[in-house]
Amino acid sequence: QGQLVESGGGLVQAGDSLRLPCVASGRTFSFYAMGWFRQAPGREREFVASISSGGGSTVYADSVEGRFTVSRDNAKNTMYLQMNSLKPEDTAVYYCATRPGGISRYDSSYAYWGQGTQVTVSS
Repeated sequence: QGQLVESGGGLVQAGDSLRLPCVASGRTFSFYAMGWFRQAPGREREFVASISSGGGSTVYADSVEGRFTVSRDNAKNTMYLQMNSLKPEDTAVYYCATRPGGISRYDSSYAYWGQGTQVTVSS
C-alpha cells in the first residue's frame, strides 16, 4: 500500500508501557487491514495483533491478549500498538504491516512492511 514507518521502541522495565505508532503513506490507507508482528533473536516472526480497515474488528495473539491494544486513526494514516504490563518475553523487533482486505494472522498475507523498531524489556 506504500511506505510504513514504525517508531516508539526502546528499553523499559517489566511492568512498564510503550506506545508504538506506525505511520503509512498512500491514499488508500483506510481501505487496508493492518497488523503487528514481532521477531525475537533466534525465533520465527510471530503474529501480535491485527485490525480491520475501519477499526471495528481486532484480533490478538493469546500471549498479548488483555495487555496490548491495537488501534488506528485513519485521518492521521496511523496505527498504534499500546503495550501495557510488558514482560521480558515481549522483547523483540516489532513490525507493522498492511494488506488489502481483511484481518489476517499470517505474515505471508501482508504486502507492505515497515522497517521494525526494537523493544527491549528488562526484569
